Amino acid sequence: MITLDHIPSKMKIPGLKAASLLLITLLSTTIVVQAQNYEAVKELARRRVPWLSSSLIFKTIPSQDGKDVFELSSNNNKIEISASGANAAAEGLGWYLKYYCKRSMSHSGDNLSSVPKLPIVPQKVRIVSPYPYRYALNYCTISYSMSFYRWTDWERELDWMALNGVNLVLAPVGMEAVWQNTLRKIGYTDQETKEFIAGPAFGAWWLMGNLEGWGGPVSQELIDQQAELQRNIVKRMKTLGIEPVMHGFYGMVPTTLKTKMDIKVIDQGKWAGGFTRPDFLMTSDPSFNKVAGIYYEEMKKLYGNDLHYFGGDPFHEGGSSKGVDLPSSSRTIQKAMQDHYPGSTWVLQGWQSNPATQLLEGLDKKKTLVIELFGENTNNWEQRHGYDGTPFVWSNVSNFGEKNGIYGKLQRFADEVYRARQSPYGTFLSGIGIIPEGIYNNPVAFDLMLELGWHKDQVDVKQWINGYQKYRYGKSNPVLEKAWQLLLETAYSSPEIYQEGPSESIFCARPGTAIKTVSSWGTRKRNYDVAKFKEAVKLFASVFSEFKGSETYQADRIDFVRQVLANNGDVVYQDMIDAIKAKNKEQFTASSSVFLQMIRQQDSLLNNNRYFTLNRWLQQAVDFGSTPADQKNALKNAKIQVTYWGPDTNPKTDLHEYAHKEWGGLLGSLYLSRWQKFREEQLARMTNPDVQTPDYFEMEKVWADSKEMYVPKSLSERDLDALIRRILFSRE
Repeated sequence: MITLDHIPSKMKIPGLKAASLLLITLLSTTIVVQAQNYEAVKELARRRVPWLSSSLIFKTIPSQDGKDVFELSSNNNKIEISASGANAAAEGLGWYLKYYCKRSMSHSGDNLSSVPKLPIVPQKVRIVSPYPYRYALNYCTISYSMSFYRWTDWERELDWMALNGVNLVLAPVGMEAVWQNTLRKIGYTDQETKEFIAGPAFGAWWLMGNLEGWGGPVSQELIDQQAELQRNIVKRMKTLGIEPVMHGFYGMVPTTLKTKMDIKVIDQGKWAGGFTRPDFLMTSDPSFNKVAGIYYEEMKKLYGNDLHYFGGDPFHEGGSSKGVDLPSSSRTIQKAMQDHYPGSTWVLQGWQSNPATQLLEGLDKKKTLVIELFGENTNNWEQRHGYDGTPFVWSNVSNFGEKNGIYGKLQRFADEVYRARQSPYGTFLSGIGIIPEGIYNNPVAFDLMLELGWHKDQVDVKQWINGYQKYRYGKSNPVLEKAWQLLLETAYSSPEIYQEGPSESIFCARPGTAIKTVSSWGTRKRNYDVAKFKEAVKLFASVFSEFKGSETYQADRIDFVRQVLANNGDVVYQDMIDAIKAKNKEQFTASSSVFLQMIRQQDSLLNNNRYFTLNRWLQQAVDFGSTPADQKNALKNAKIQVTYWGPDTNPKTDLHEYAHKEWGGLLGSLYLSRWQKFREEQLARMTNPDVQTPDYFEMEKVWADSKEMYVPKSLSERDLDALIRRILFSRE
């Protein structure tokens, strides 16, 4: 029974009428809350842990000062999960799975088998999230990891997010249909529209205003397919207490629009690789509100009125704002959102100088959210005074282009989140998030970061990791624990060194004699002790017999050993270069033979786990297409993205290898072929300095045009174990 005596004094309202109104409000809220049965969370449990689902009881409790909360307890051999909402209930389920059942999901293997006996919760556990937002995804993730996702993939992704308490997700899927319908209404033919829309592997950079049309043309079937997919995504998100961040209209228009309408635009120039950016429609032009109005009305028709968050960044990564009144423009852009979706929030990327200080000046900051992207290296939230008093989410990228590489400044994640919360700008810290360019790597980094959304105190990762390894593999032992402590001291350490993503593998580089980076903005430097890392991997691999049935252990073993071999590759590459400089043919012949053999070994190693195969990515692309033409185009998109990226006419594009992958199938084909050509060239050059350098760009284009799927050939358990031992115990 609720009485006024139970209302905190600061909430009491003088007068019987006011008190009655408050009582009615509280009762109404209670009735609504109690009506929640968390059916979507129950269905999640039935999908992922059917052995547990019948033992779960869900109850509703009030939020704590407006914050999400869940409680865990045991009662008559049942597990009670009491929560303030569906998202907190899902996080509660994930917490019970992790810390009681020692079970978990990940992007590189699941550990969700049934437990012999249902673990009890000896004392009630109550966890409150300090933050309103637990955020996930980068525009780039949508293309580097999810280009070819279908509903089964998204369903799994949303289950994983819900179990990790994510309640705000970037979801700009199905925007092709919004743009098609918008452009139709301003005089575009469907063919003209399709020339504007990017292909399935490049949609992220189209939406961010970096390019148009590349990777297309798309078909009507694909446009319709993505629209239906987005409807399913939004519907499922709502049932799990997750808000989608849709893609708003921020002034990006096709470069052809100025030939169809009398409008004022700003040419946005070129982006990386030489791509032409879409134009920016001046917000002072009367056509701005017209186009924005059509765009949002078409959004409503396709995806409904119940949308509250919109992304979209004008002048992203170098776009021109010359001649633009930034405060006025941002005010107009936000007003268009508010006119069509009242109360909505504009979600901006805190990346480089974005969002500009002047742009923030024009905004209603109560309806603005900045995602601090690069927290593992920068502290823009601090340097920019909490983005001038704007709510922000502390996030980390950690991965660029979804490149392979063991990496993650784990203790920095924990320290910086805590520091930001305790800082003078802590009142503006509204959440934590993961914003990787690719998500199929380093699962420990994502688990830690998202769990920080439920911790109010500073986390010691050396302690936290003990729980992680138990729920990742189902159990642990002293050898595994020592291995993970060494991993924290090496590849997962937090040096105060600027680094954009994991250290790159020389095997994946376009061959040359002075390779500083594999991709234009990456690094080959290992900012940790590689010998100590190798020691950690030896320890990890030594307990193989105890974890034969663990998918997650097998995935990590392959990945860690891959990193050891990639590290060794740096040494042999330098041997080759030293031989070339000394014009020592015998030394070069020997070292280059070893180098090529290492690539073959890496290819063979990685082909034993589907998470590290090119075929998984290519098959996903083929399955994505609903027509032969779409399948062919998706396959080519998939191959171009992981090699030269684009465009076709620029051999010197700085985007080549940006999304390179140390994958089985890719190593044994294109990468091996390129290095074989390099070896032939250098051997010939020792007697003839006029030898022509191989055309690697042409090799990449020919490879991308092929229909080969690179179906992996796995080794027997015995042969795989022998290969791993050769890798780990060579070059002592």
